[in-house]
Amino acid sequence: MGRFNLLIVLSLLSLSVFPSPSVAQLRQNFYADICPNVETIVRNEVTKKFQQTFVTVPATLRLFFHDCFVQGCDASVIIASTASNKAEKDHPDNLSLAGDGFDTVIKAKAAIDAIPQCRNRVSCADILTIATRDVIKLSGGPSYAVELGRLDGLVSKASDVDGRLPGPTFNLNQLNSLFAANGLSQQDMIALSAAHTLGFSHCGKFANRIYSFAPGNPVDPTLNKTYATQLQQMCPKNVDPRVAINMDPITPRAFDNIYFKNLQQGMGLFTSDQVLFTDTRSRPTVNAWAGDSQAFNKAFVDAMTKLGRVGVKSGRNGNIRRDCGAFN
Repeated sequence: MGRFNLLIVLSLLSLSVFPSPSVAQLRQNFYADICPNVETIVRNEVTKKFQQTFVTVPATLRLFFHDCFVQGCDASVIIASTASNKAEKDHPDNLSLAGDGFDTVIKAKAAIDAIPQCRNRVSCADILTIATRDVIKLSGGPSYAVELGRLDGLVSKASDVDGRLPGPTFNLNQLNSLFAANGLSQQDMIALSAAHTLGFSHCGKFANRIYSFAPGNPVDPTLNKTYATQLQQMCPKNVDPRVAINMDPITPRAFDNIYFKNLQQGMGLFTSDQVLFTDTRSRPTVNAWAGDSQAFNKAFVDAMTKLGRVGVKSGRNGNIRRDCGAFN
């Protein structure tokens, strides 16, 4: 093998074997010498918010997803728009993000910065990552060690959201493609979809499944008939599309594997939920996790850890914001 070809092989090996610098900087206990009690501080603030309103749980979890899927996990979704810049949070796909998620991060940031040693030493992106782990635990889900060391992004544009978030009408190919673009497998996608075991959705997001699915067949045939009737009662025709209902009709306030049992019964709220059962490529995983909550919890933690590595900023590509809602 010639020297030039050998160099090419070695460079390719380095790309495939060694993680990128931005991902390599992530590690557990990143703040041990910088702000040693950061996770306790965040947990205390998250718990206070949780005691005020359960919406804290799905709001924070959804905020994390919407952040990481657009330009990576860099808290860019928290940036407020200005006269000269329409930020991510004002994109139509983000307008339904509940304010309690933003408030959770902002309050945790204030509590951290109240400690001189910690002031402006912890990124908003890491605060959101810790808070997301904590709301999952508070709602009955697994606890896990989080990787930290992200910087906050320097860009937040509404136009960057276009086509980056999964839609309620997506089929399996569309879901797999979008998740693969973020380095996530079909198994990761199915596990992360189960976040729909918490929170609520607006009637307008699934009205097509109960009123106008197809000519002569207005109700999606993959919907459980009793469930479809219940949805029609909660979301009658011409109802305000902003009216919200629970995504999990059985245990809406618990992080659990009931999501998968619902899919088995034709009770997935979105097309993108139910397709995980109707498509034979993903059905085995749904069936497995419907019967094994521990296996699901492990897969969810693995997927969340992988999601937290997406688009991590380092060096000149990021900084630590003094105000999570504004660039320095």
